[in-house]
Amino acid sequence: MNLSVRNQLTIGAGLVLLMILTREYHFSSLHSLPGASWAIFFLAGLYLRSIWPLAGLFVLTWALDFSAYTWGGASSYCLTSSYVFLLPAYSALWYAGSWYARRYQFEWQTLLPLFLSLMTGAIVCEVFSSGGFYFFSGRFEETTLIEFGHRLVQYFPQYFGSLIFYIGIAAVIHTMFLIVQGSFRANNNRTI
Repeated sequence: MNLSVRNQLTIGAGLVLLMILTREYHFSSLHSLPGASWAIFFLAGLYLRSIWPLAGLFVLTWALDFSAYTWGGASSYCLTSSYVFLLPAYSALWYAGSWYARRYQFEWQTLLPLFLSLMTGAIVCEVFSSGGFYFFSGRFEETTLIEFGHRLVQYFPQYFGSLIFYIGIAAVIHTMFLIVQGSFRANNNRTI
């Protein structure tokens, strides 16, 4: 996937807007949209060639969460020292997207590496984010691997479902863009 700088900037701006609109405790309750953070980090790894957007998305995430807790009246329940575990969690999704970008082809065979990268990135993200919170937030008196396993079974499907929801939308947009682009090129070739 060799995107122009202009296309990368457009996609990056879209991802920033999506983060602002769907980050939990901000606007998402107004629109009933599931959080898109997981998909945003995956898509940033997929489409944006530089690692700098990863750092920028971390800063944006922190700023949105901090503002929600400070000025927006959101609960600070999740804002603990375990918040730092979001760094490796979201990085795993970014890396999974980057890994898939190197294997991407506009063919049906692309679905297997896409699924593998989504599943691997999501599992690693969930282990770091939920595991970090469960074991290191200080919110739970007794922590056990069995209880953590129950929590994974309870919460992971919802997060993975949101990831698949947004990746599905991105796949439709991506496919439509390629079809339109292909038609445009075919029409230009006929006129030459």
